[in-house]
Amino acid sequence: MFGSRTATTGRSIWSRAAILVACLALVAAVLPATAGAAQPTAKMHTGKTSITKVGTSRIAKIAKPVTPGSGASVGEFGPREENLDAKVSGSQSAARVPAAHVPAPAGQAVTTANTGASGFDALSHAEQRFSGTGTYAGTNFSTEPPDQGLCVGNGFVVEAVNTAIAVYTPGGATLAGPTPLNQLFGVAPAIIRSTPLVFGDFVGDVRCYYDPPTQRWFVTAFDQPTDSATGAFTDESHVKLAVSKTADPRGDWWIYDLDTTDGDGTVPNHPNCPCFPDQPLIGADAYAFFISTNEYSLEPFGEFFNGAQVYAFSKRQLEAGSGGSLSGLHVDGIPLEEGMAYTIQPATTPAGGTYDTARGGTAYALSALDFTATLDNRIAVWALTGTSTIGTTNQVQPWVRVLDSEVYGQPPDAEQRDGPTPLRDAEAAGLEGRKSVEHLELLAANDDRMQQTVYANGVLWSDLNTVVKPSNGNVQVGVAWFAVQPTWTGGVLGGSIANQGYVSVNRANVLYGSIAVNAAGDAAMGATLVGTSYFPSAAWIPLSTTGQAGSVHLIGAGAGPEDGFTGYRIEGGDGTARWGDYSAAVADENGDLWVANEFITSKPRSLFANWGTFITRIDR
Repeated sequence: MFGSRTATTGRSIWSRAAILVACLALVAAVLPATAGAAQPTAKMHTGKTSITKVGTSRIAKIAKPVTPGSGASVGEFGPREENLDAKVSGSQSAARVPAAHVPAPAGQAVTTANTGASGFDALSHAEQRFSGTGTYAGTNFSTEPPDQGLCVGNGFVVEAVNTAIAVYTPGGATLAGPTPLNQLFGVAPAIIRSTPLVFGDFVGDVRCYYDPPTQRWFVTAFDQPTDSATGAFTDESHVKLAVSKTADPRGDWWIYDLDTTDGDGTVPNHPNCPCFPDQPLIGADAYAFFISTNEYSLEPFGEFFNGAQVYAFSKRQLEAGSGGSLSGLHVDGIPLEEGMAYTIQPATTPAGGTYDTARGGTAYALSALDFTATLDNRIAVWALTGTSTIGTTNQVQPWVRVLDSEVYGQPPDAEQRDGPTPLRDAEAAGLEGRKSVEHLELLAANDDRMQQTVYANGVLWSDLNTVVKPSNGNVQVGVAWFAVQPTWTGGVLGGSIANQGYVSVNRANVLYGSIAVNAAGDAAMGATLVGTSYFPSAAWIPLSTTGQAGSVHLIGAGAGPEDGFTGYRIEGGDGTARWGDYSAAVADENGDLWVANEFITSKPRSLFANWGTFITRIDR
């Protein structure tokens, strides 16, 4: 989720009972033995759900260039929002891996050589904040961090960031947008800055997917309605889904609504609802489209966690826009080792790639297992078989196998290079009615949840943020990456890690990686590079299933330090700015790899934030 006026630090929060159990369970820590067999699936609940078609919409073409305002605006910030994934907990044991086992990779060199790669400056904070047409013009909140969705196909590049979406040519020319997601989904504008203020729907955590076989586009986001007078959350929640009617994202889209207020499952698996569907993740196989969320209570907000939820719908039924309500599948009550499963990242398959159509259709996903926000050396590979029946008889079977992996763990905050900070200067001069001395912000690396997953050539690729210890200096943020081979023996899911490794830079930070893989198995990671010698910058790194990661290629050099509101104490921060929950990557029909990452743009900024995004194309 993206931040607001009150940011949090991204640390695990335990209940007193959990702390007591953990203390009683403390033993001499040793590296664990081999991970267990495939988990029993009987404890998981699979049931029916539905998604409702509520209308049509399109990405509006902006009439004129964005002109950011020069000063503060009433209603600049949205409802209070937190990094809810920091509250994933429930472990019944002490840290699985001792602190002495913090990864210590040799690290990669940084190069500015970008042969075969090019890119462009994409959506910025100011463009997102001041986007929209008609009654939606300028109705977005100021938001941090820049969470990205990226999809590429049929000669178009679609990027969605936080609460706005735009369509580009492969060379970066804007074809449509930026458009507020509220406008695309046809819900009330986030805020109308009238007297009095009128609040609408709070929308975010956007994701984008292009389906190569059918040439259709999918966009999702959470939708939290608010009280129109106060902006307080109401006791309902939704996930919105837009599906294009044609291969051209500038045309009409079907708009769907998934009501997630009560989880739409069995009551025992959804206590303390009404609930909120944090950070909807998406994926697709040959037959179905998947949405995975983390379910938290709405009241008190984020205090109770019901684990990961997986929703699935027939891809072709969604694309056809058939009927008012489409039947689908809901998997909930999902246990995993010593805690509830969290952040299950469904996989997508690149253009020209081969889906797993065995066992009535098989979809895959990956997740991490660091329940204590310390260190761990396990990841989970998930499968759902019988996906061709989703939307009809729903004859599906969920599977999970826990695999031993390289060590990864809770990342620290990241230092950045100092430079001009207009907002910090304004705070010191009394922007908020009193002078506030603020330090140069750190950047939040949040936690070590699994990022987007790709299934190509029978291998699942993904990565996550991790703490690393370089050869000299303090601990830093790096990226742990995995190439996982799922297997089936006697109809039972198994798997092994085909390759794994780290991306790190000595005396700098690499964070929020995302991996693009084409049908031939070529892979590259996009990430942010930042440190005392680097402003937040966009970079890419070549990967291989048979070798380690290559050099870190700096392609989008940051124009200055992060200077946004979420880290400043007078704005409700704690010295650490929200930087990203995730980035995005994808391969196109030609096999070229595309990555989208946060950096500091040289485009015009707004008063309260200066983040931008950079889209890189790596030719193959």
